[in-house]
Amino acid sequence: MPIVEEVNAISEIPEALWQTLAPTPYPFLQRGFLQALEDSHSVSASTGWKPRHLLVKDGATLLAFLPMYEKSHSYGEYVFDWAWADAYQRHGFPYYPKLVTAIPFTPVAGPRWLLQPGVDPKEILTLLLNKISEISDAERISGWHVLFPDDSVVSALSKQPLIERNACQYRWHNAGYNSFDDFLAVLSSRKRKNLRKERRDVQAQGFTFHTVPGKDMTPELWQHFYRFYQSTYMIRGMQGYLTPSFFTLIQEGIPDSFFLVFAELDQTLVAGAIFFTGEDTLYGRYWGCDADYMNLHFETCYYQGIDYCINNNITVFDAGAQGEHKLKRGFYPVITKSYHQIAHSGFAEAIASFCYEEKDHVSAYAQEAETLLPYKKDQ
Repeated sequence: MPIVEEVNAISEIPEALWQTLAPTPYPFLQRGFLQALEDSHSVSASTGWKPRHLLVKDGATLLAFLPMYEKSHSYGEYVFDWAWADAYQRHGFPYYPKLVTAIPFTPVAGPRWLLQPGVDPKEILTLLLNKISEISDAERISGWHVLFPDDSVVSALSKQPLIERNACQYRWHNAGYNSFDDFLAVLSSRKRKNLRKERRDVQAQGFTFHTVPGKDMTPELWQHFYRFYQSTYMIRGMQGYLTPSFFTLIQEGIPDSFFLVFAELDQTLVAGAIFFTGEDTLYGRYWGCDADYMNLHFETCYYQGIDYCINNNITVFDAGAQGEHKLKRGFYPVITKSYHQIAHSGFAEAIASFCYEEKDHVSAYAQEAETLLPYKKDQ
């Protein structure tokens, strides 16, 4: 009879046991990424991300792994539930702690569990839901939230008594382009000129770009990149979520799953961005810059990524959460989903009603956003 066990660190799962799960090309659910988050102390109880991962086992056989965290806040999730927490507080109820199944600080859709080949996801999900309900009841946890699941997980979760919430992100799609000019050719004349001008502006300022595979990163390059990464948060008076050792740990753990693009001016590195690679998707994640340069962000984070997708036959480019400015650079609006199990029946009803109404607004927004795309009308 399968049972569900809880572990408080990826390192508690023997490597040989982990290897029996079906491998995933999704970089953020690989052991090297998740363990780097924990070993670098970017994710811990002290940062509000207490690991409480679930394992489904049948004797000595590992059937499934579910990443899960106990949260004492809502930072680093990108599915914004601050209003829900405020409503709980105003009515005298604690919203935290809550349980979250997500990839910390990584708002990109993907699988949300790993399974043994041949295992029935429905049976696994039933076992997991029972265990999560048991934990929630025993510890007075407000609910469980699954953020940015991909279609395979959505098909399972949508059949459960969970609240579905919709949001909108932006992704670029490779239509078999042979070059960046091929991509520009499908844009309307005015938008095509705008994109060309942005790239020319960067070139005219004297920037050059260097792509460095993850395995080839040096300590000096990491120091530069971490400075850029922190600068993005510092301008908002914040600190980045990730510690310096996280980046060197992913170099050890998943060296072939990412690369960096650096911008150089007058023989000095002034900006950088990190990209992760999946089976058919490029993920743009963190970026930063020493100063504000005209259009450098668009070139480093978007156009360099589009070039990479075209040159490597990658189908989809997910350049990160939010950012309506992506639309006029060819990124399509895409509906993303999250699922929520709310323990308090009264709040569950209110949140379900809110999400139902919000879904219509998100759908209407996505349809309107499509009218802002730069493509010719016949594309």
